[in-house]
Amino acid sequence: LFCSLLISSTSIMFFQAKALGDRSDNRRSVLASYDRERGQILLGGRAIASSSPTQDDLQWQRTYSDPRLYSHVTGWNSFTYGPGGGVEYAADGLLSGRDDKLFYDRLTGTIAGREPKGASLELTINPKVQKAASQALGDQRGAVVAMDPRTGEILAMVSHPDFDPTPLVSHNTSTEKKAWEELNSDPSRPLVNRAISGNLYPPGSVFKIVTAAAAIEDGQWSKDSEIPGPAELDLPQTTTNLPNSHAGACGPNDMVTLAVAMQDSCNTAFGWLGMELGGDAMREQADKFGFGEDLDIPMSVTPSTVPAELSPPQEAQVGIGQYDVRVTPLQVAMVTSAVANDGVVMRPYLVQSVLGSDLSTISETKPQQLSEAMQPETADQLTGMMQLVVDQGTGKQA
Repeated sequence: LFCSLLISSTSIMFFQAKALGDRSDNRRSVLASYDRERGQILLGGRAIASSSPTQDDLQWQRTYSDPRLYSHVTGWNSFTYGPGGGVEYAADGLLSGRDDKLFYDRLTGTIAGREPKGASLELTINPKVQKAASQALGDQRGAVVAMDPRTGEILAMVSHPDFDPTPLVSHNTSTEKKAWEELNSDPSRPLVNRAISGNLYPPGSVFKIVTAAAAIEDGQWSKDSEIPGPAELDLPQTTTNLPNSHAGACGPNDMVTLAVAMQDSCNTAFGWLGMELGGDAMREQADKFGFGEDLDIPMSVTPSTVPAELSPPQEAQVGIGQYDVRVTPLQVAMVTSAVANDGVVMRPYLVQSVLGSDLSTISETKPQQLSEAMQPETADQLTGMMQLVVDQGTGKQA
């Protein structure tokens, strides 16, 4: 019995200690986390999340500037419900000061006589871009992501409906509970970050970029290749045909160049390409753009998907971004960024740098290539085709 007790206590103290300490229902750890100032979340040196001293048992109060504008970026850090959503949850170890990466910062802070505090995080978000994206989205449900194609820096990440995290960090249990219940019972699901998670979206015609890339990379087609573009595409194995979104064929004699098919968003042409390429080729091309990747920015991103084992009619539907293709807005931004970056997909990231308790830089995120989606020549052709869309095609209003 003594031997069992010794083994058990040793296991708890040395092997299970971190896991037990990190549990969200460990009240002792939660209380201890309020003994030190939580790190700031910064944009250009300005705090959008910070902690102020209080007179109650919890020594620090979390506050958010522009709380709705950055609600899905910051998330919240609630005493009752713990950290959730956004950077508050994904980088909790750094912000709370518990992360092992901060060992030397804690050590030097102790030697220098500084009060212990969590690390601060400088984000890549551009406040002007974030505000413009939020205003443009307005009252519509949906999301906007903007990223720098050359680096992968996320410049804006907006999801609507948004929410105010302030009541969740109030230090008043009844206030926190009321806000929590209202947010979770809201049918519009404001706590879901539609930019990177949720039920995902059928991409529709933006997936034609992937189909066109697969066709040009295959070597059989270029932007000037003529392909069938009838008013309706005869789908095998079914009596249902695939129509265009506009009346009539996409070109004279039911033929159209790949460039004009992109310009006018010709469903029948891209449906035909989907069947010619086959499901495997389109899925492989999508994977090169980052589909199926488990990404952390540092929040976890739900992987975008292209279904396997497609029948010919399903291949045609996938060619125009329908059937069971599902994407995050971040994934679509990665696809278009690859075109702008000579075919190279950069790994997206939201945290620019980690700053110590004295605001010295502990670490910086370096741009990292995720994959090469296509040859530069293919990206160049796609750039011209995408310009046609907004110069004289279906996106002219843009």
